[in-house]
Amino acid sequence: MTENIRLEAGDIAPAFSLPNDKGETVSLADYAGRKVVVYFYPRANTPGCTTEACDFTERLEDFNDAAVDVIGISPDTPEKLAKFRADHDLRITLLSDATKDVMKAWGAFGEKQNYGKTVQGVIRSTFLVDADGTIAHAQYNVRASGHVARVLRDWPL
Repeated sequence: MTENIRLEAGDIAPAFSLPNDKGETVSLADYAGRKVVVYFYPRANTPGCTTEACDFTERLEDFNDAAVDVIGISPDTPEKLAKFRADHDLRITLLSDATKDVMKAWGAFGEKQNYGKTVQGVIRSTFLVDADGTIAHAQYNVRASGHVARVLRDWPL
């Protein structure tokens, strides 16, 4: 298995500009001076990804109270993200990384183990980017169920 990029606390968060579910361009630079959770997930409207997005939406007030924005990024098209938002009444920012270039820059796409096989795919990952643009926390190979509660419990926001 080849080694994937892994971001760590103190690294500069890789810049991005991606379309949201409305087709508007959203950049990490839009959040300069604010903390933001950036999380990567494999595919909209699948069980684990839906659980994670719904959990972030349900706990959004906790993030807002801590002045932390939440961005979810997947390889889905903006149209599929719009359906995902509508199907589950999601209130978090959803971005499309169809080329997977941003995922690769963040270490959230590459070789991983899936049911005992080595495959290429999205590595479910979550990051807290500090107001200065550096990574405060990075977690790879996240389990969707209970993840948001663990972030709120374990990461000082």
